Amino acid sequence: MTQKTGAQILVDCLETFGSSKAFGVPGESYLAVLDAIYDSSIDFVTCRQEGGAAMAAEAHGKLTGEPGICMVTRGPGATNASAGVHVAFQDSTPMILFIGQVGRSMVEREAFQEIDYRRMFGQMAKWVAQIDDAARIPEFISHAFHTATNGRPGPVVLALPEDMLCDVVENAVIAQSYNRAAPAPAPEEFADLKARLAKAERPLMIVGGGNWSAQTAATVMNFATTNNVALATSFRCQDYVNNDHPNYAGHVGIGIDQGLAKNIKDSDLLIIFGSRMGEMTSSGYKMLDIPCPKQTVVHIHCGAEELGRVYNVDLAINAAPKTLASMLDQAGQVCEKSSADWVRQCRQGYDNFVGAAQIESRVEMKAVIQHTREALPDDAIVTNCAGNYAIWLHRFFAYRDYRTQLAPTSGSMGYGLPAAVAAATAYPEKEVVCFAGDGGFMMICQELATAVQHNLNMTVVIVNNGMYGTIRMHQEREYPARVSGTELNNPDFVAMAKAFGCHAELVTETNAYPAALERARDFKGTSVIEVQVDPEALTPMASLTTIRNS
Repeated sequence: MTQKTGAQILVDCLETFGSSKAFGVPGESYLAVLDAIYDSSIDFVTCRQEGGAAMAAEAHGKLTGEPGICMVTRGPGATNASAGVHVAFQDSTPMILFIGQVGRSMVEREAFQEIDYRRMFGQMAKWVAQIDDAARIPEFISHAFHTATNGRPGPVVLALPEDMLCDVVENAVIAQSYNRAAPAPAPEEFADLKARLAKAERPLMIVGGGNWSAQTAATVMNFATTNNVALATSFRCQDYVNNDHPNYAGHVGIGIDQGLAKNIKDSDLLIIFGSRMGEMTSSGYKMLDIPCPKQTVVHIHCGAEELGRVYNVDLAINAAPKTLASMLDQAGQVCEKSSADWVRQCRQGYDNFVGAAQIESRVEMKAVIQHTREALPDDAIVTNCAGNYAIWLHRFFAYRDYRTQLAPTSGSMGYGLPAAVAAATAYPEKEVVCFAGDGGFMMICQELATAVQHNLNMTVVIVNNGMYGTIRMHQEREYPARVSGTELNNPDFVAMAKAFGCHAELVTETNAYPAALERARDFKGTSVIEVQVDPEALTPMASLTTIRNS
């Protein structure tokens, strides 16, 4: 007869389902789980704030396709972690958040740090539950993994009463694996899709969303090559298509190339493959008419609930990306009228957009980004969060391998640093570079301590313009010269980083950046480069003064 505590069974379930890492901040409400991890193969990455831990877990889920695991304590721990849960939900990332909870005998008394997590996370997660019976832990964990990964992936939240974790269970039966469903189109749906492709002269496909893989991305690129289909990527999914691929037409995100926008509108067959076509990708829901787009649109999504949610399209297909991509690739030459000229036109638009000159500045961010691209290997992982500095990254950095871009489609500030921590722990053999704005970095800077403590090799580039740049841009546009709440008095980032134990340098001129990056990459550990940029350079094409006076 085998007896184990609820905490031991929980950890056994995680190991059995392949979880190798958990990100978290320790708390007394789940000490039993921490103790069980001590005897396990799971690497517990000790973070400094629960928001950072949850974002790191989300990034791990993005990178691996398996649920990122995060563990936090009740009350403040859970509320801090909610930032990462929101990212996972909007980014369609598999993730499981475990929250230590008050003892079962104390529920509904507003005990110390007690919160009803079903109500708190109800709109922010795919499933929220509390495990009150230790014997049911294997059932709940199995359900959590299936829910987080199937359909449209997303976060699951499980509350763990601390007394339940110490209950003893005899002969617990743990499933040895979980199933990844791969829905496929009905035969008539696939026949309809092929018929539409056969007639299209200007087909364009926008790829993005969850449940992709490197193989799926490669398969889609092969199909596009064979059939003269132009390929674009949805907001912050630029690494789904090799940006050097001749069929790549650009990034359908913030500050979209107007040439690409025109090509999308002129396309006679627009295939939205995996993306929800949300606010950022649809340019504020203005790119396509609602509810009925003017052009012929096919929407393919792994979550049936997303089909018809905004757009009443000509053909809606509920299918997993890998399933439909494989079916298309096996179909071979389907398009009969699309031409190489159409693809060249779309590609030329992207090349022109990237090649455009930018406004002058003492530090040319275009040069910084393009040098970073030239210096890094193709499999290097680049992370970022929100902020105007990211416009340069999205426009001028050419992503070549799948899952080399970690950026929040939710637009969450502070994401880049914990995402870099996740990348460096998941793939220590790869180079990891985080670009962070000064505002976003300060929201989560304590995770530098996590990187140093865990001996992670990564480089953080802080783009410092002394303000909340994106908000300032909107402020100058809507309320010219009435600056309120957007200026920042920053610390000495180099001194700060050195205090954490990092290698750190300051760059104030463009030509100083290459050598600083080389020294950072050579350093065995965590490096920080502060790049002080001109506040006037708010976007690649518009200065602060231009925006104010427009």
